[in-house]
Amino acid sequence: MTDTGDDLADLSATELAKRIAGKTVSPVEAVEAMLARIDAREPKLQAFTEVFADDARLAAEGADRAIRSGHSVGPLHGVPIALKDLIDIEGRITMGGSAAHRARRAACTATIARRLIAQGMIVLGKTHTVEFAYGGWGTNQHLGTPWNPWDLETPRTPGGSSSGTGVAVAARMAPWGIGTDTGGSVRLPAAFCGLTGLKVTVGRVSTHGIVPLSATLDTPGPLARSVADAALLYAAISGPDPLDPATRGILTADPFPTLHRGVRGLRLARMPEAERTGCSAEMLSAYDTALDVLSGLGAEVVDLALPFRFSDLVAMSGITNAEAYFVNGALAEDAAAPLGDAVRARILGGRSLSAQDYLATLQRRDALKRDLALAWEGVDAILTPTTETAAVPLAEVDELHMPSRFTRFANLLDLCGLSLPNGFSQDGLPLSLQIVCRGYDEAMALRIGQAFQGATAWHLRAPTGF
Repeated sequence: MTDTGDDLADLSATELAKRIAGKTVSPVEAVEAMLARIDAREPKLQAFTEVFADDARLAAEGADRAIRSGHSVGPLHGVPIALKDLIDIEGRITMGGSAAHRARRAACTATIARRLIAQGMIVLGKTHTVEFAYGGWGTNQHLGTPWNPWDLETPRTPGGSSSGTGVAVAARMAPWGIGTDTGGSVRLPAAFCGLTGLKVTVGRVSTHGIVPLSATLDTPGPLARSVADAALLYAAISGPDPLDPATRGILTADPFPTLHRGVRGLRLARMPEAERTGCSAEMLSAYDTALDVLSGLGAEVVDLALPFRFSDLVAMSGITNAEAYFVNGALAEDAAAPLGDAVRARILGGRSLSAQDYLATLQRRDALKRDLALAWEGVDAILTPTTETAAVPLAEVDELHMPSRFTRFANLLDLCGLSLPNGFSQDGLPLSLQIVCRGYDEAMALRIGQAFQGATAWHLRAPTGF
């Protein structure tokens, strides 16, 4: 085995899995490469809340012996992964991003973690999150904000709430990782960190053992370096779970039969002209170029009149507010509890909502879902920028204005969405395209994304200067 540690840390998850399965790389070498990269970059980037170095090494040794003896449990055996600090592993600390829960030890292992471990994957550690996953910029007042690796001079937004996973994967400290998405929390760090992030439909992936924000809207999903990697990880984590009622009757959807089918003949909708307001010129240029790329690949790009404005749906936050207050209202009401000011204010925003308000929001949501179903009949996907701008300096963050204008509608209306790089700003910061498809049509979103990445190379870029 001749690969160097740096080479292995830079490999895609798909390539690393192939080499481990082919016995040209051992799980021990792969884990050591990641731990070496973490040792070198983590002091600056602060992506992890805890690194399981000793346990990861032990697991790698076991995986190595199993694979060499012909007892591999599958194609992902021995591949490292990072998990967001909302995901329980029995006996381990899960803070959920909150200093108030520094001593919270998990009593069980989340279904998503059990599935990954059962397939032989090796957990490198837990990654930072916005407190209780309640924010889109990636900031954390008490536990610290991970450093976006695309600018090593100025601290910029890593995107949230899955900030640490985004930074860890972008900085090549992990080949891929798991985040969660309630209003954009997988897609936003994917956008700001130059990654591919998949927001799945509610029920595709179990939330059992994951610290909740909004039970109605929470969805776990992959943060990866490519669509191919995201599809592979999505297939590994999806499927019914008797411990999560939302997943019952929803079978695992295999994205691979259609992944390389291309976009010829598909009808893809551009966002309405009025929605371009507020986006940076660089973001709009990258967006328009992405539409041209997909058109050149044979897709028909069409106009679509949406039955809502994206900003109106951001304002429809009653579901998250009410459910977040249900979970963490008592803590937020305790003035002595070490909660971040912005997160406390968001949680307390659910205090005054009545049952009537909550049910009215659910009813309006159902009406919007029906209206959208009629509006985009015959259209395969809606394409938007993921964010209005590239990552902004932390000093310029306005916690009252979330960067989720384009992402939230996918959560609210039970859709799925994929974010992927589609260019870079003049400052060398990633720009991002969002592909939103109907609920339970993740295979279509991945198919479109794969076609785009097959024709472009934006996703192959990595941060430099370390």
